Amino acid sequence: MAVGLPMAVVSISKALLLLGALGLVLWPALRGQRDLAAARLRSPPLILAALGFLALSLFWTTVPQGEALGALGKHAKLLVIPVLVLFLRTRREALIALAWFAGAQVFLLLSSWLLVLGVPVPWATADTAQVDHAVFTNYLGQSIMTATVAAVCWHLRSYLPRAWMRQAAVGVAALGLASTLFVMPGRTGHLVAIAVISLALLWLLPRRMRFLGGLAPVVVAALLLLTSDPMRHRASLVVDESMAFAEQSNNRSSSGERLNFWHRSLQAIAERPLSGFGLGSFNQQYRRFDAGRGNPITFGVKNPHQEFLLWGVEAGVGAMLLLCALLFGLYRDLCLGERPAVRAGASAMAALLISCMFNSILFDAAIGDFFCVTIGLLMALSLRTAPEPAPQGRAA
Repeated sequence: MAVGLPMAVVSISKALLLLGALGLVLWPALRGQRDLAAARLRSPPLILAALGFLALSLFWTTVPQGEALGALGKHAKLLVIPVLVLFLRTRREALIALAWFAGAQVFLLLSSWLLVLGVPVPWATADTAQVDHAVFTNYLGQSIMTATVAAVCWHLRSYLPRAWMRQAAVGVAALGLASTLFVMPGRTGHLVAIAVISLALLWLLPRRMRFLGGLAPVVVAALLLLTSDPMRHRASLVVDESMAFAEQSNNRSSSGERLNFWHRSLQAIAERPLSGFGLGSFNQQYRRFDAGRGNPITFGVKNPHQEFLLWGVEAGVGAMLLLCALLFGLYRDLCLGERPAVRAGASAMAALLISCMFNSILFDAAIGDFFCVTIGLLMALSLRTAPEPAPQGRAA
């Protein structure tokens, strides 16, 4: 439930979760009580390998060790995924956890709509709550979270026992997509919404017409550009800002800043493609390559707003490939169970992949925690609805 709430609540919840893991997960493992179902997962070893690979760069990082360890701690939120899977040992437990998760997200969604309607929301602490209608985080994070939750509610509605509950889940999905596309200005959120709508339409098509699914993103995007003022405005800004950067190297805009971050990141990766500059070094290397440009936000930027480039700058090309393998492993583990769980998991992974292309999502605090919890819960449901593995060593 803490995901999406103020960061203090999220941090306390993560600490309690990891402490609980020591008592309720590791102790049975030491006694030889093995979770045979969880042993099928491929992503936990990949998570450990990725964190270990990143940790190696502590030996040659170009920043103080305290700063580098802080960066490693941000990446370590990936451990939440396997811990949640190990905690939720049955289908029923996974569904209960998802219900509490969805309840908290609905609270955030309704709070945002109250802000849209001009109703005072005393618990809305975001700096731009009255302008962008985000509640606790910024509009970028909340728009991505809202679109992802909309997809989860849509695909998992069949697990609800009553007709009115299933109708309510459809209503939450509609409200969430409407908030993302017609209220909030987050461009990454718009892309995530287009992706999850396109996937839903693809799966609604008969098998013989699935080949038309490739047209779904184009058709959905075209319709939304005609009907959504925020999306049309932000899309126009992307074009104008990108052209200004290409022609005049103007990085004083949102798109210009990102393009400049990516350019400097590629320069850094080209200089040290194998080892990178070490954890926590992005800001230092960005300032080195961008010296003399007078960028006013240079000292406050800790990542290039692109997950793959962040890993490349700080740990080399090998880390980028390992991140690709990790994302594929997560997707594979989300595809083990029943169809609704698989489709919800695939939608969440599509949202994560798109978000990583334009932001350092897994590195960022609030939105990174959201995706780790979302994927952990959906992976638990997928695993616990998959066919039981046969015990090894038993005669057929």
